[in-house]
Amino acid sequence: MKAELPPTRSYRGLSQDERRAERRARLIAAAIAVYGERGYHQATVKAVCEAAGLTERYFYESFANSEALLIDSFNAVTYSVLGEITQAAREAGRARTARSRAMLHAYFAALQREPQSARVFLVEIRGVSRAVDQAFDTALRAIGKEVARIVAPPGAADDELLQAGVVGGVIHIALRWIEDGYQPDIESAVDTALKLGTVLASRK
Repeated sequence: MKAELPPTRSYRGLSQDERRAERRARLIAAAIAVYGERGYHQATVKAVCEAAGLTERYFYESFANSEALLIDSFNAVTYSVLGEITQAAREAGRARTARSRAMLHAYFAALQREPQSARVFLVEIRGVSRAVDQAFDTALRAIGKEVARIVAPPGAADDELLQAGVVGGVIHIALRWIEDGYQPDIESAVDTALKLGTVLASRK
């Protein structure tokens, strides 16, 4: 006979699982803010917990260590931005160049609007450990495939090396743009990045 699990207790209308998920989300949001302000290597678990308004006990409820939180913070930023750029593409119509421009504009606008998230996405994720590097590579592959699916011609969306080159090139343009104080203006940055994007959009 299969044993029945005890009912999940609730507090203020939230179950234990929901409260755990809420705490985890608070820690991720706090980590993005703290990493963006201080840098990952200068941020402690205690600092993140204080920013989240939680004790360290709750940190270890959701994360094995700081690297796990960094990876989840990076993924939260990455896939949020990916959602924005794919939405921009949908709203841009069917022309590949128009879609590419819309996606790039949404990307650069997100980096400028949320500089702390941009730092996590572009700077703090690099060179921490093999596991973190793998998370970065997995995300870039996912972004490359999604971008190619939207802008590449039929039958030309499976060139993963080209995808890696285009996505990596755009990221380096974004890094230089941020380092130069978001100069030149966003339209100029988009125009520069579009030269790479059209390589993928025109791939035969």
